[in-house]
Amino acid sequence: MKTETKPDRCYEILKTECKVNIFGVTVFRIRHLETKDIGGWVQKESNVSGDAWVSGNAEVFGNAWVSGNAKVFGDAKVYGDAKVYGDA
Repeated sequence: MKTETKPDRCYEILKTECKVNIFGVTVFRIRHLETKDIGGWVQKESNVSGDAWVSGNAEVFGNAWVSGNAKVFGDAKVYGDAKVYGDA
């Protein structure tokens, strides 16, 4: 019996769409794997995990991470060592 494993994140990084933010950090657009919705901006894959989602102009970068069912949206900036998780 073959079991299907769920990826540890619900998005992919669009390496072709990037910008340098006001802190001088290069961030990349993300796209949802199932819905193909275009999301917000992340610096690296480890910034977002699980079913968490970043949308709009929101950015997650540095050592910050968003996980669980958390949503970051609007013009929010999550950075440094910040952690957003659970149903936040």
